[in-house]
Amino acid sequence: MLESYLRERLKKKDILLMTHIVLGYPSFDDSFRIIETMVKAGVDLMELQIPFSDPIADGPVILRANQRALESGATVQGCFDLAEKATRAFDIPFLIMSYCNIPYRYGTKRFVSSMATRNLRGAIIPDLPPEEGQEYLNDMKEFDLAPILIISPTTTIERMKSLDNFARGFVYCIARKGVTGETTNFSDDLGVYLSQCREATSLPLALGFGIKEKADIDFLKGKAEIAVIGSQTIRTMEKKGIDSVGNFIRSLG
Repeated sequence: MLESYLRERLKKKDILLMTHIVLGYPSFDDSFRIIETMVKAGVDLMELQIPFSDPIADGPVILRANQRALESGATVQGCFDLAEKATRAFDIPFLIMSYCNIPYRYGTKRFVSSMATRNLRGAIIPDLPPEEGQEYLNDMKEFDLAPILIISPTTTIERMKSLDNFARGFVYCIARKGVTGETTNFSDDLGVYLSQCREATSLPLALGFGIKEKADIDFLKGKAEIAVIGSQTIRTMEKKGIDSVGNFIRSLG
């Protein structure tokens, strides 16, 4: 169970690190090398994005990675095959991240079943509110997978508490309005927002959107359980190569 794993890891660490990659970018072979590099550098869990043509929550860095993966021929089946290779090779939880059009076209039960048979632990689908995703939530419950739900700074306390009724594993708190990869102000306002999230749920809190360096993660200690980093690892890989990603991850600890 994902939440149990997180609780155990938090007995040894002040804050956990979740990284994000786009499967198939720059290629499937390179994606596996990036996963391997990140695991060896000590990440605690990872979200594997199935590329989509219109990733509305993602900024230009991850958007470009999605586009190039699709141009290179990445498919849902190919992504599942790579995800299975990762879960067999490495002993950390892997989650699928994508947009609701993907499981809808693939078939919700087939999509969720495919995650379960590959030992994936859950999914992040940011554009699927629970009121419109009851079939998905039922399937996730049937296969004992964690639907990771999203909270933003504009979410009311009442809405946060409502979302808590559907969430499992952890809750993903978006640091600010907008898309991934932009600058986030790590300030008292962010701390207040996370305190509100804490009031609404007993699940671990993950904070993403704009984390770029160790100081950002240090700020989150005691306020969130998981720091999520995505765009910056892609920037690092593009500028300095895959091997540099491990050094970057280690610099955050």
